[in-house]
Amino acid sequence: MQVKSHKPSKQRKYLYNAPIHHRGKIMSAPLSEELKSKYGINSIPIRKGDRVKVMRGDYRGTEGEVISVDRKRYRIAVKGIVRRKADGTEVPVPIHPSKVVITKLYLKDEARKRLLERKGVKVEEIVEESE
Repeated sequence: MQVKSHKPSKQRKYLYNAPIHHRGKIMSAPLSEELKSKYGINSIPIRKGDRVKVMRGDYRGTEGEVISVDRKRYRIAVKGIVRRKADGTEVPVPIHPSKVVITKLYLKDEARKRLLERKGVKVEEIVEESE
């Protein structure tokens, strides 16, 4: 899944043509310092329900819950970060996952628990936090 070429054009080509199941892995976000020390991992694929803090851009410092993940455009939508259109309706602002830090993991997902187990986190720690 990793791009073997060093050429930027080939790396971009891979990103644009990557299958959906690879895009989920590509859309990983770093964990906050406390989560890094707790779980012993640096990043994890982002999913709906995670709490994130925006680290770059106009919305820097804003914290909210991920309400949608767009794997086709490599963007996430965060609750509370909206833009008002000319007709007055509000639309979520798309944010790239590399520009956020995960502050709280959504642990009600069995696949997420299995992923953490594979990465070496003990099951008891996961169960305690999700309750």
